[in-house]
Amino acid sequence: MNNKIKKILKKKNKSKIVCLTAYSKNIAEIIDDHADIVLVGDSLGSVLYNYDTTRKVNLNMMIEHTKSARMGVKKSLLVIDLPYNTYRSKSEALKSSKKAIKETKCDAVKVEGGTRVKEIVKHLVKNRIPVLGHIGVTPQTTKGKFRSKGKNESEKRKLLKDAQDLEQSGAFGIVLECIYSDISKQITNSINIPTIGIGASVNCDGQVLVTDDLIGLNETKFRFVKKFGNVKKNIKVAITKYKNSVKQKKFPSKKNSY
Repeated sequence: MNNKIKKILKKKNKSKIVCLTAYSKNIAEIIDDHADIVLVGDSLGSVLYNYDTTRKVNLNMMIEHTKSARMGVKKSLLVIDLPYNTYRSKSEALKSSKKAIKETKCDAVKVEGGTRVKEIVKHLVKNRIPVLGHIGVTPQTTKGKFRSKGKNESEKRKLLKDAQDLEQSGAFGIVLECIYSDISKQITNSINIPTIGIGASVNCDGQVLVTDDLIGLNETKFRFVKKFGNVKKNIKVAITKYKNSVKQKKFPSKKNSY
């Protein structure tokens, strides 16, 4: 098992796991000093390409962005999302995973789904492909408006079964997305692998957010997002200074010329 994954597993019930997204070397390089896991998520479809669904993201897109992120990640665990329609069967999942890992040198793959993908996860792990699971709201298969999960007893039972099946299949951790706090706590306490929440309360073993959201670069109204900075404002200030310097013929100066 990858030593980085061993470190992640040891954090269970001891210290919180920090996970953030990156789609390029520049952002990944900054995150690498602070995160345990850097996730190249298929969320890049909406964040970078303005797609209305992650289903439009393909494996080649994920590979190119992960190759860029890999150049900036030296310490963190680098995980790539397997996009929609790339793991419909055990053979397809293995082929996609091998291609992704070979071309990007990433450490693990992430797949969405619980019980329905347990055999696929088991097959990947058997073939030495580390897998991060993902249950609750799963954007690749969710149609229409996202709705939080775990409100009624049947949903709670299903989520718990999903998590247990993923653990038994060999996943090293599970992302819990938009899950009610009581069931996220129950799931976290009932399995021996870490849970990483996004809109699933502080009860998880760690947290993940889309970096563009938390730094204020991307406009989003999701309840689970908190802006910890305002990069967009800083960019506007810098661009305004540049524009004024150009118009006033102050840039480029002799210092910036050959």
